[in-house]
Amino acid sequence: MMLLAIEQGNTNTLFAVHDGSDWIAQWRAATEASRTADEYAVWLNQLMVMKGLEFAALTGCIISSVVPQSIFNLRNLARRYLNIEPLVIGENAELGIEVRIAKPSEAGADRLVNAVGASLMYPGDLLLIDSGTATTFDIVSADGAFEGGLIAPGINLSLQALHEAAAKLPRIAIQKPEHVIGKGTVEAMQSGVFWGYISLIEGLVQRIKTEWAQPMTVIGTGGVASLFEGATDSIDHFDPDLTIRGLLEIWRRNAHLTD
Repeated sequence: MMLLAIEQGNTNTLFAVHDGSDWIAQWRAATEASRTADEYAVWLNQLMVMKGLEFAALTGCIISSVVPQSIFNLRNLARRYLNIEPLVIGENAELGIEVRIAKPSEAGADRLVNAVGASLMYPGDLLLIDSGTATTFDIVSADGAFEGGLIAPGINLSLQALHEAAAKLPRIAIQKPEHVIGKGTVEAMQSGVFWGYISLIEGLVQRIKTEWAQPMTVIGTGGVASLFEGATDSIDHFDPDLTIRGLLEIWRRNAHLTD
């Protein structure tokens, strides 16, 4: 087996290759909804060649995207250049989990894939915090079911809003400030965004745990989650591979559809 897994968020798109034993290559590109299958193919082919890989070696493809207008082009990438009919989360892929919300079709592909990836690794009830363009807080019960959750703005959106809405505030990078009380504009912004975001996480984790009323393990993942490592005790584990682990498992669960 040589699997190409594509995980597309609102900001970045991950392409990863699994050889049946390990993830042997990973690349990221900025998400652009208008990027064509031809553009993806040129970009991906060059990177694969640098790793000693080629399209002909790929035997499977699975796609998870939260950008509906991009799925057409990603599917065409698989069909036209890989000669593979891809599995697409939310379309033809069986997840193997129960989605216990009022309208299961509304659950984002990334949230469901994370639920699969987390239940493989961690026992008991779980709270998954995925920090990206948006930050999602999702509950996965001990039997692996997706129980719902909540969605908050991501930390980068907060920074962008400060810069765009306030004329005198500069665009800054996210980093952990040395002090809570800033002595200058940049330090004040960094502190407000970073510690404000930590407080959002801690407050929501506590409220969710109180409402759930059962012990939960809290898992952090996503593009900026590593920034919070060591800054809060509310997150028990940081797991950057949650999504691709879930994609691999879903692929395996659907192997009968690709034979």
